[in-house]
Amino acid sequence: MLPTGVDRRGAEMGQVSMATRDELVVALKDRYISSKRPERGRILDEFVAVSGLHRKHAMRLLRAGQPSHRSGPRRARRLYNDAVREALIVLWEASDRICGKRLRPLVPILVEAMEQHGHLQLAHEVRVALLAMSAATIDRALHEVREPGGGRKRRHAPPSAAIRRSVAVRTFDGWDNPPPGFVEADLVAHSGPTAKGSFVQTLTLADIATGWTECAPLLVREQKLLTEVLSEMRQRMPFPLLGFDTDNDSVFMNETVKNYCAEAGLVFTRCRPYRKNDQAWVEQKNGAVVRHAVGYRRYEGLEAAAALARLYTALRLFVNFFQPSFKLAAKNRDGAKVKKTYLSPATPCQRLLADTRTSEDVRRQVAATYTTLDPVRLLQTIREVQQELVAIADRPSMGEAAAPDPSSLEHFLSGLRTAWQDGEVRPTSKPKEKARRGRRRPDPFARVTALVREWFEAEPWRTSRELFERLQDVQPGFFPDGQLRTLQRRLKEWRRELAQKMVFGAGVPGETSEQAPHCSNT
Repeated sequence: MLPTGVDRRGAEMGQVSMATRDELVVALKDRYISSKRPERGRILDEFVAVSGLHRKHAMRLLRAGQPSHRSGPRRARRLYNDAVREALIVLWEASDRICGKRLRPLVPILVEAMEQHGHLQLAHEVRVALLAMSAATIDRALHEVREPGGGRKRRHAPPSAAIRRSVAVRTFDGWDNPPPGFVEADLVAHSGPTAKGSFVQTLTLADIATGWTECAPLLVREQKLLTEVLSEMRQRMPFPLLGFDTDNDSVFMNETVKNYCAEAGLVFTRCRPYRKNDQAWVEQKNGAVVRHAVGYRRYEGLEAAAALARLYTALRLFVNFFQPSFKLAAKNRDGAKVKKTYLSPATPCQRLLADTRTSEDVRRQVAATYTTLDPVRLLQTIREVQQELVAIADRPSMGEAAAPDPSSLEHFLSGLRTAWQDGEVRPTSKPKEKARRGRRRPDPFARVTALVREWFEAEPWRTSRELFERLQDVQPGFFPDGQLRTLQRRLKEWRRELAQKMVFGAGVPGETSEQAPHCSNT
């Protein structure tokens, strides 16, 4: 039954190439169509055994024959133009580069806040497209500009057993949906590469119900100082502190902190030794908030502690009002497989207002604070203090460095459009800059740039090839076909500038044509 040249042993195993299957279809289709029913069944059985195809698919192939040509890849449909992508990049930078799933619910909030403070002016069609983008589409649109962030693992300080036997243990699943006010606390050490000597530490509080995060620097590890800093943090929190859950560090497990919690009416609990997952909420904030903003440099002394205090003053407002986060809703185990279900991303402010246990006074206080906040100005303050922290931490190796000049808000806003081109923008995590490669050959379009730009502005819908062919007709023999790619890169930059005008209008205040970003056309 098999055609000549087909190995029956390989055919019975279904190990034949696609070319061989196509040849079998061509050889068998005429005999299959003209045969009776029993004969067609035997032909079909042999063909299925040889090709390894499904019986129904093999039947369709033998009836219709092999198609004369194979269809190519489906042409992608582009629903969002350069203007939408440019506006999305600005929003992504203004949100401190969060992922698409967290950025999606933040887009309407961020657009409204930036328009309210005069930082953004979107065309109607651009605004509608931005609000319609899904989280997956946002990630795909930002794929080319997003740079993967690196980092190091946190040091794990050994726990202490000072008076922990007298403090109740609370495990990771022992919270049972507490109201806002029950927090987990932890210390983040800013010791740099070595833990010798004295260095600043950060006290982090993470609310279980809402994810509200508060941070404050500790000049030294001292229990009395910790209680004083905790009192200041309680005054800044919009809701009263009800519970205080810590690890087994000696700075927490002592009579001073225990008596402070008893006098303040706080439920004082601790996690199990060597079980960091018992404090999963605050451990996540240590990395996503503190390390994300401060980095891993060594900070010591009053100057560094004062700078960290200024950073956390702006960071607490930016994180709690403009940074959506996920919250675990359920976790089910099926054997070795664990399935986790998360609630929709929301900011701690939104979760606090949505909680029915939140009092009206707290709601009014949070709503009044939100109306006064400018996310771009907060992010600008964060960047300026981060630059100051880098100067403080690197001073021994750099000499006495002058404090960085704070940039104007307009200049900072204009930089959000192109900040992704520089990679990491946080000064505390930014790697050493590499020398930029300049043009190594003369510009072939130097003498006709003005002419081509005039053609482009008159008819911006023309493709690069159409303009290049027109240039070849005007000046024959000067521009070979190999220079088309150079012109395509040039027009790509011009279209980007045109898209920026669609988003921000005729120009951004404080930015001239000489200050506009320029990309090399090599």
